[in-house]
Amino acid sequence: MTGSTTAVIVARGLAVGHRGVPVVPDIELTVRARSSLALVGTNGSGKSTLLRTMVGLVPTVAGELRVLGERPGGAPRRIAYLAQFHASGFILPLRAIEVVRMGRYPNLGLFGRMRSEDHDLVAWALETMGVADLARLPLRSLSGGQQQRVYLAQVLARRADLIVLDEPTAGLDAGGRERYLEAFAAELARGAAIVTATHDIAEAVEYDQVLLIARRVVALGPGAEVLTADQLLDTFGIVLRDPHAHHAGRFVVAERAHGAPQVVDIERGSPD
Repeated sequence: MTGSTTAVIVARGLAVGHRGVPVVPDIELTVRARSSLALVGTNGSGKSTLLRTMVGLVPTVAGELRVLGERPGGAPRRIAYLAQFHASGFILPLRAIEVVRMGRYPNLGLFGRMRSEDHDLVAWALETMGVADLARLPLRSLSGGQQQRVYLAQVLARRADLIVLDEPTAGLDAGGRERYLEAFAAELARGAAIVTATHDIAEAVEYDQVLLIARRVVALGPGAEVLTADQLLDTFGIVLRDPHAHHAGRFVVAERAHGAPQVVDIERGSPD
């Protein structure tokens, strides 16, 4: 994928963190329209903090950050953000369709009424993520994977210029994952920029840029260049070559204390 010349996110000397304490310092990056950036790192590495800073939920600690030409949070109607944890469907007894409609709320007029085009976008988003038949059901009655599809449909319904996703494939089965990949590839083609935090290295290699984070910037660049054995070791702590692999591009990756190893083919970007 090749980005256009329009810069959607520009960070220069950026430090992000909490209460003025840096978690990830010295971030230099540009994300352009029609391009994608994957943030890859362990839990607690600063991925979510950077995403929340981009959308204006957390203030910057130092440096400069411009999002859609504004300070973070200055263009909320043009941004769709999917957090890692969702509360709306559990705090309120919402149906799936009502959750997706929330994606249109920032774009409604003075009286906040849904227009025909808003209803059409909601129906399209539900269908695209394969949850149209669940639209009238309470969100809390759905499985975790179904709920995640509903929230992804909410993001699609926004038709945003910048899409920010925190672990969007969490809980998705193979069918849901395929729908997600197809839908958001279409969003890139439409002109959106996408920034995603992910643990899935096989998915990250398909992004235009990968930012490896370990409470600092380890590397930034095309996935095939960034996701090397040395830099994965620096980021995750353990990288073992697959003894059954017959080329240098395949690695078994495991975090220091989290989960099972993941076999990743860096050249093809496909897990075993």
